[in-house]
Amino acid sequence: MVTAIKLLRLMLAALLAASFLVSVAHAQKWSRLAPFPEPSEEIWGASAGGKLYVFGGLAPGWKPMSMVYEYDPGNDGWTKKKNIPLGMHHVAAVELNGKIYMFGGFKYPDTGKPGWQPIDNAWEYDPATDTWKALAPMPTKRGSSNAVVHGGKIYVIGGASMHPGSKETFIHPARPHRAVDANEVYDPTTNTWEKRSPMPTARNHAAAGMVNNKIYIIAGRIGAAFITRGSGVNIVEEYDPVTDQWGALRPPMPTTRSAVASGTYRGKIYVAGGEDQDSRKLSAFRAVEAFDPVTNTWTILPSMSFPRHGLAGAFVGNRLHLVSGDAQSASSGAVTHVEFHDVLELP
Repeated sequence: MVTAIKLLRLMLAALLAASFLVSVAHAQKWSRLAPFPEPSEEIWGASAGGKLYVFGGLAPGWKPMSMVYEYDPGNDGWTKKKNIPLGMHHVAAVELNGKIYMFGGFKYPDTGKPGWQPIDNAWEYDPATDTWKALAPMPTKRGSSNAVVHGGKIYVIGGASMHPGSKETFIHPARPHRAVDANEVYDPTTNTWEKRSPMPTARNHAAAGMVNNKIYIIAGRIGAAFITRGSGVNIVEEYDPVTDQWGALRPPMPTTRSAVASGTYRGKIYVAGGEDQDSRKLSAFRAVEAFDPVTNTWTILPSMSFPRHGLAGAFVGNRLHLVSGDAQSASSGAVTHVEFHDVLELP
């Protein structure tokens, strides 16, 4: 009789565990929506007014595409908007009060051979009127940085540029350059910039988010802007905009990668896709991982259906949209821009 009761309890426990796993699976549900009209890499995303906006694109030969598309979840459709006024790529973008702000990036060199010329341009895009406005330029020319909103101001952190004092005018895999630690804050009300405490680990191609009034810079690339010359990292650093101080290192991201998409929802920062290389592999990732600064833990979520880097990502409501990107890591000998528009629905 005792054995039968124990067996029954074990069966009930198994059923409860199974039901819990099912509920988790249902709570984190992938779906595929309307494909992106112009598949590309080095695109970036932001949401405003309940819609998703995708910008940028990089054509072969490092030619910026400057495209702008609006996605409406109501009809599962894409609409082409006015192009970005300047041909640029690897731009930091963020939404504030219904406007989308963009900072820095790289453009095609004015003269000479192809490369990535760092710029200090700043822009405000108004989705309601489909118009662009130039803003005060950043103090530091750089590309592939992160933009995060705190207290009505925008912090632009990290990136890549030339070495201080260098006579180079653009960066290239064969030219010396570096990751930068710059931390500069933009005030939209005064259209002015202020320099803040530099990031401890200079890097580019990272993810970022703001939770409980702290800014987190996650993973990315050190040494150089190009994955063929730089090194991916999984470091997580915390910044307090109020005290202008960087805190202790947080737990590293489970998967080392850069050129990711990211978004913040209900106190967690979600990081998706990306790439990494070493002497043994050229990798594009399907991985999706979430950092909870309150519990100081990482959660591994169901992966994307297809690996890619240089993709656009943003939350619209409780859905993380992940759009297009390149399915091959750089210098693999193939460029595979995918049209996929995957969505991870969260509870």
